[in-house]
Amino acid sequence: MELNSKPRKGGRGGLHRWCLNLFCALVFLFLVAPLLIVFPISFSSSSYLQFPPPGWSLRWYEAYVSDPTWMGATLRSFKIGAATMVLSMILGTLLSFSLVRGKYFGKTFVNQISILPLIVPLIIYSIAVYGLFSQWKLIGHWPAIVLAHTVHAIPFVVIIVSAALRTYDINYEHAAMSLGASRLEAIWRITLPQIRPSLISAALFAFISSFDELIIAMFLGGSNMTLPKKMFDNIMNEIDPTIAAVSVLQIVLVTAILAVVSKFGAGASPTR
Repeated sequence: MELNSKPRKGGRGGLHRWCLNLFCALVFLFLVAPLLIVFPISFSSSSYLQFPPPGWSLRWYEAYVSDPTWMGATLRSFKIGAATMVLSMILGTLLSFSLVRGKYFGKTFVNQISILPLIVPLIIYSIAVYGLFSQWKLIGHWPAIVLAHTVHAIPFVVIIVSAALRTYDINYEHAAMSLGASRLEAIWRITLPQIRPSLISAALFAFISSFDELIIAMFLGGSNMTLPKKMFDNIMNEIDPTIAAVSVLQIVLVTAILAVVSKFGAGASPTR
């Protein structure tokens, strides 16, 4: 007597799958719904946040571009984000090579420490950094924000680059070294180009983690106001539709960066 082990199509399993898809769609709609309000408000002709808008205008985008405070905060956030990206990529990539290829006592502990900034609540980390940097008289200087953001961005780099290195065939390096290249030359000319998509993805994630960060900037920024801090102050003090226009631009920027990350992630294939 043969037993038919093939699962039956449809039935209760299909109903559960349909309910799960419906639930996920409702959750996604709930999370995205505020965006459907922010976009129209950013084009409102009203002098305050009002939905639906009484009319349509680009006045709040013009107000953002023409305001030196807004533009200064935006350029400062780009500067801090770029510096954080470069510094975290250098340190995070070196740490990834150490964790993947190194053989030394305490490597497991180092691996756990490397992702600790993602576990510790950001407010606790900000207080600790504020106490340290205040002793060094760095409060109010943008390099202090870069250093604090770098520590917070390194785990993203370590996770992504380490995953790429674990799937990379090290025999390519050995082949280059057998042809006369040094270890550093083999890594620079062979390994890093092979894992370039992962490096680009890690760099963009590091930039986003700095560009969108608020709490650390509030503790360390002082008069050096970043874009998220300026947005927070605008909500607390003015509440005009300029904040909606800035939010739309920020959403578009982050979405574009994530699209680039997904493109490189989809195009990256493990080298074996």
